[in-house]
Amino acid sequence: MTGLVDRFGRVATDLRVSLTDRCNLRCTYCMPAEGLAWLPREEQLTDDEVGRLIRIGVELLGIAEVRLTGGEPLLRRGLLEIVAAAARLEPRPRLMLTTNGIGLERVAAGLREAGLDRINVSLDTLDPERFNRLTRRDRLDDVLRGLEAAASAGLTPVKINTVLMRGINEDEAPQLLKFALTYGYQLRFIEQMPLDAQHQWDRHTMVTADEILAALVPFDLQPDPVSRGTSPAETWLVPGHVDAAGEPARVGVIASVTRPFCGDCDRTRLTADGQIRNCLFATDESDLRKLLRAGASDPEIAEAWRTAMRGKRAGHGIDDPSFLQPARPMSAIGG
Repeated sequence: MTGLVDRFGRVATDLRVSLTDRCNLRCTYCMPAEGLAWLPREEQLTDDEVGRLIRIGVELLGIAEVRLTGGEPLLRRGLLEIVAAAARLEPRPRLMLTTNGIGLERVAAGLREAGLDRINVSLDTLDPERFNRLTRRDRLDDVLRGLEAAASAGLTPVKINTVLMRGINEDEAPQLLKFALTYGYQLRFIEQMPLDAQHQWDRHTMVTADEILAALVPFDLQPDPVSRGTSPAETWLVPGHVDAAGEPARVGVIASVTRPFCGDCDRTRLTADGQIRNCLFATDESDLRKLLRAGASDPEIAEAWRTAMRGKRAGHGIDDPSFLQPARPMSAIGG
């Protein structure tokens, strides 16, 4: 059957599923210290509803990769069952998860056994005091142990997602790369995007891709000969280093703002309350939860999903004077 093709010919094969809008950190660039008003339980998709939508995506719409996100997905009680159900699908999608790492030490092995292939862990600083200021929680050691547990469980390559912020942690780029190289992790720097709940993002205070790469000049980075494809990260080889699998070590930069890659986007997003978002920066959504609970068939839901994707814009438009930041923050949209 026809997949998720937009009017510009892009085909979405990568599904991002937000399992919850809740989080156990309060990162300053994401939400206020007091947190946010969480979705009522009855508005969230049930485990069975999440599983059904993933199955429709895989079986009817050509989804090949599924990434579970949040909020913090490890807070979802049915996480292992959701992973296991997705791993049983035919054709089997590649299964990934993005987490802040808190609690990962306890569940990494179980996630691998359930069928998870790989994991990304968010980590913006290696300094305990800075970590406390950034996240408003004293949990750095938990994150570091979670990284180790993920590697031991075989959830490799373990990737680290880092957001650098001016005047806060931009001086840590070399230290973070050294840390990743030492343990065989793959580091991805991400330009800060206008997705904070406070709507205080300022392009002029954002650390750009060019600045990040300038800070890494001492590593003599080399262009990666492997095609980027539809990956959001531009990658470079780090001479003299290999990752945990013995492959050439790489570092990446996801420059959504200064080097947008919208023309190659292959992603579709499902929120924890069952809304389809055809772009991370979309200002409207399409309600699949209503269809689910009204008794719609799989083909009817698949067609509604196709319709939602056909309306995808050519680009996110951050540089356009008319750009409007999404009403939902990143924690409610999913990565």
